[in-house]
Amino acid sequence: MDSTHLQKLIDIVGRENVLTEESDTASFTTDWRGRFNGRCAAVVRPGSAKEVSEILQYATTHRIPVVPQGGNTGLVGGGIPDATGTAIVIALTRMNRVRKVDVVNDTMIVEAGCILANIQAAASELDRIFPLSVGSEGSCQIGGNIATNAGGLEVVRYGPMRDHVLGLEVVLPNGDILGDILELRKNNTGYDLKQLFIGAEGTLGIITAAAVRLYPRPHVTATAFCALASADDALLVLSVVKQRCGSRLSTFEILNKLQVDLVCAHADLQSPLTGSAPWFLLIELTDPDKDAPVDELLLNVLSDAMENGIVADAAIAQSDSQKESFWAIRHRVSEANVATGRVLSHDTSVPVSSCAEFIRQVERALKDQPGMQLSFVGHLGDGNIHAVAIFDRDRISAEEFEVRASEVSSVVYDITRKLHGSISAEHGVGVSLRDKLPGHKNPVELELMRKIKRLMDPENIMNPAKVVSLN
Repeated sequence: MDSTHLQKLIDIVGRENVLTEESDTASFTTDWRGRFNGRCAAVVRPGSAKEVSEILQYATTHRIPVVPQGGNTGLVGGGIPDATGTAIVIALTRMNRVRKVDVVNDTMIVEAGCILANIQAAASELDRIFPLSVGSEGSCQIGGNIATNAGGLEVVRYGPMRDHVLGLEVVLPNGDILGDILELRKNNTGYDLKQLFIGAEGTLGIITAAAVRLYPRPHVTATAFCALASADDALLVLSVVKQRCGSRLSTFEILNKLQVDLVCAHADLQSPLTGSAPWFLLIELTDPDKDAPVDELLLNVLSDAMENGIVADAAIAQSDSQKESFWAIRHRVSEANVATGRVLSHDTSVPVSSCAEFIRQVERALKDQPGMQLSFVGHLGDGNIHAVAIFDRDRISAEEFEVRASEVSSVVYDITRKLHGSISAEHGVGVSLRDKLPGHKNPVELELMRKIKRLMDPENIMNPAKVVSLN
C-alpha cells in the first residue's frame, strides 16, 4: 500500500490499530476452515462510527477496496479479501460496547463488534434473552450476524436475524452515517432502509451498531430426542407439535443416523436412543412461566405419536446434564464432520412441506458416490436442511474434491430450484454462491440488486465481487 494511504489510516485510528505484517494479518485473510484465502494491504481496527466514516470517505476517494469483517466465522468467503492484496480489512473488534438497555421496551443497542455470546449474557442478566443461537456464538460478532441475516437454532419460534433488528447505525461508502438507531416496533414513514443492509454482507455499507429486540427469558424447558423411520414422519411430528404446543416450540432439529453416528464416534458421546432408526429429532419447548407444564405437554404429544406409529422411540431429558448431552450431539456436528473427511455442506431451504421430498431426491441422486458419505442435519421447523457430503480424505485428493464438490452441489441446487427453494438459507452468498445466483434468482430481481449496488457504491469499493457480480 502507498505510504501516504497507510499514514492516513494511522492518523485516523492510531498506529497500533493498523496491522500490516503478514504474521498479524494472517488470521484475517483466511477463513476458519481454510477454504478461502486472500491477502490484504492492511487490517484497520476503528473504534467508532466516526472513524469508520473517515476510513470509507478516504477509501472511496482513492478507490481502495474495503472488506468488512466480524468474527471471521462465515462459511461462504464473504469476509475474506481477494488475492490481489489491494484491499483493507476493516475489523470492528474494538467496537464492542452495549450502548443502551431498555427493559420496558425490551431492546438493547449494541455495537457491531459485540460477541454474540456476550449479548446473550447481558440479556440474561435482565431476565431476557436474545434468541439468536448459532454454533459460533462464542466468537461471531453481531455486525456479521446482521450482515448475513443469520438464522440458527430457534428460527422456528423467533425468526431469523432480520426479525430481531429494530434499527441500525450504518456508514455508507461515501462516509455518510445513517445514525438514527430507532427502537420502534411501528414506523411507517417510507422505505425501511435498514432492510437493505441486513443480509447485504457489507456490500452496501458497514453496520456499526444496532437496536435489537429482547424477549422474556424461558424459565422452564422440555427437551426430547426422538427416533423415526422417515423424514415424512418427522413432518407429521412437526405438525402435531406446532398444533398442540403453539409458540412454546423453540427448536425442531433433524439429523440422520449417519450424522449422529459420526458425532458420537468423534466426540466420544452416546446416542440417547439405541436401535437402528434412520432419523432423529431434537425437540425443545420453552416457556417464561415457571409453572408451565412443558414436560407433561411434550410427554403427552410424543406418547400419542408413538401410539400412532410416527415416532419409534423417544427420550425426554430429566436433568440439565441430560439435556446438555442431547444438545452436545447437535452442537458438535461441524466439528465431527471436519474430523471425518473433506466436507461439502449445503445451506438450502425449501418450503417446510417439501423437506422430506428434498431429502428423498438428494439421496436418490447422490447414492453410491465413491468415497463419499451423505449426511443430513438442519432446522426442519423452518425448512433449512443441510445436505452434507463428506469425502474420504485418504481416497479423494484436494483437487479431486473441488471437482466432485462442484458436481454434487449442482445436483443439490438443481433439486432445490425445482422445489422452489433457496440455495442460501442462513449462511449468505459471499464468493462461493455469487456465480450461482443467476441460475436461481429472477433476472429482474438480480438486475435490481446490481442497480442498488451501483447507486450506493458507485466506486465498487465495498466488499467487491461478493454477493452480486456487476459484470
